[in-house]
Amino acid sequence: MLLYNDVSIRSEKMLIGYTTGVFDLFHIGHLNLLRNAKSMCDKLIVGVTIDDLVSYKGKKPVIPFEERCEIVRSCKYVDLVVPQNNMDKVNACKMLNASFLFVGEDWYGTEKWKNYEKELKKEGVKVIYLPRIQRCSSTELARKCAEMSLKKQTLDIKE
Repeated sequence: MLLYNDVSIRSEKMLIGYTTGVFDLFHIGHLNLLRNAKSMCDKLIVGVTIDDLVSYKGKKPVIPFEERCEIVRSCKYVDLVVPQNNMDKVNACKMLNASFLFVGEDWYGTEKWKNYEKELKKEGVKVIYLPRIQRCSSTELARKCAEMSLKKQTLDIKE
């Protein structure tokens, strides 16, 4: 993990960080990602994935896009929220003048992210992999809620 606390580096250029996510069923893992990312930059920009882009994975967010944006925007570590309309991380970082792209460490070493690292390096952007809490994911939370709802319905039927 890279830490940039050197005052001389920070004074030369505002360090802009960028990260993306669906941020559905906002949880402690999301908060930790945003807190850690913000600690390494002056300005943190968060791309919240639009509903249509989420659906390409065969998923549907529980919380609508506009509400997910408002939830993320309300986090004190976030300076700006933008829609993530596509998966082009290189172009997004260029357009936002990002110095860093923050992603979860679960992507480290994958072919996709090795390629992103090469492309982003050409643009002067460093990919920083942040720790992820494995026990916490929106997909898992949604699954647990569905199970609990099903159990409650089963109990209601028995009564």
